[in-house]
Amino acid sequence: MSTLYRDAALTDARSATLRLGISVLVRDGHIAWIRPTESEEDSGDAVVVDAGGTTIVPGLVDCHSHLTLPGGSHWIDRGGDSAAELLRYAEHNARLQTQSGVRWARDVGAPAGIDPVDGQRRALSIGLRDRWRGRAPYPHLRVAGTWVTKAGTLPSGLTAEADTAGELLELALRQLDDGADFIKLYLDGPDPDAAPWTVSDVERVVRAAHERGAKVTAHAGRLNGTRVCAEAGVDCIEHGFEIDEESAQLMAEKQVALVSTLAVLKSWMSFGQTTTIERFTSKGGRDAIARRWEEALRSIRFAHAAGVMMGAGTDFGGGSARANQMAWEVEALVEAGLEPWEALAAATWKAGQILDEPDVGQLRGGWACGLLPRPWRPSFRSVGTVAGLADRLGRLLKLNAPTRGRAARAALGVFLGLCARSRAGSCFC
Repeated sequence: MSTLYRDAALTDARSATLRLGISVLVRDGHIAWIRPTESEEDSGDAVVVDAGGTTIVPGLVDCHSHLTLPGGSHWIDRGGDSAAELLRYAEHNARLQTQSGVRWARDVGAPAGIDPVDGQRRALSIGLRDRWRGRAPYPHLRVAGTWVTKAGTLPSGLTAEADTAGELLELALRQLDDGADFIKLYLDGPDPDAAPWTVSDVERVVRAAHERGAKVTAHAGRLNGTRVCAEAGVDCIEHGFEIDEESAQLMAEKQVALVSTLAVLKSWMSFGQTTTIERFTSKGGRDAIARRWEEALRSIRFAHAAGVMMGAGTDFGGGSARANQMAWEVEALVEAGLEPWEALAAATWKAGQILDEPDVGQLRGGWACGLLPRPWRPSFRSVGTVAGLADRLGRLLKLNAPTRGRAARAALGVFLGLCARSRAGSCFC
């Protein structure tokens, strides 16, 4: 089947310039060609969609997600739910991601246990990746296995807990043995005033992982952990809520990427109005979150000014955001000072580079194309967010996406044409 999207605007998220008057022919799930509307090639019997006034952007990449957890204000508690329940959350989250424009997801931590589907004891995300591969409507996954933490940091049984540097290395490599694509360390610890591991401890893990062709990323919400990560040369830092100018420069020098998760703090601020949880509703709690928000914005600005490679993530599941709130993160990056096209780049092709998938998040003829299979109905929280973001980005994001057939010929909102290429060249529309 072929569909021709006629007379749209298009951005590749590499500059502030929109290409106007563009037509895109999608044939059998792949982009056949991208041409100026005035010089279209023959589209045969393709269904024609009047895309005038809409904008086509690359497919989104959620660079920090937790598919097996639902998010929300009780996100940590949900990690203790049964394996069957966690897999049920994952099925729901996959559909939320796809409907909101996410075509790739980087899962940076899942509870470990016996997978009720295949019977293997390992991080549940690994089995999901294997079972979902190449199947619509699931996103493509890269998974880290479970979190590797200092004992006593998070609730017992949720993570792989190490007491010594030797155990840290052993548990980290066990994730690769289990089939993880990369390793996730946790550089916040039981003592908020000290990083749980030394530079030498982390360097050992990085060297061992690199010898096996794998990368190491690290959760660092505090400055002490950020400094250890930067000095040890991990491949990526997650969150980075506290980055100073010196650490940002070191990250740039050592090519340490940063994945932002500002949406987490946005959700915490919203919980002050939507929950009765004291850490969110009390004056002290609200003030603490506001201070952390301002510090996180400064950290993004330092990283951006230093030229640190930056990807965008929601931290849904492992944090309080939800699986369909990627647009919230892009908007937050604009609020932090990035140009709209730079924020979109962090959620598309730059995130693809962090994934080691340099073709992901780009728009090119011949590549697999993913179009949302039905209109996306955002939650009440994201309606204003996405609408505001669409305005800020020069209408680069959508409120509704086209479906095929008769519905595809209906009036469109701001349109999101999503494409990327997987190594297998599979279609995921």
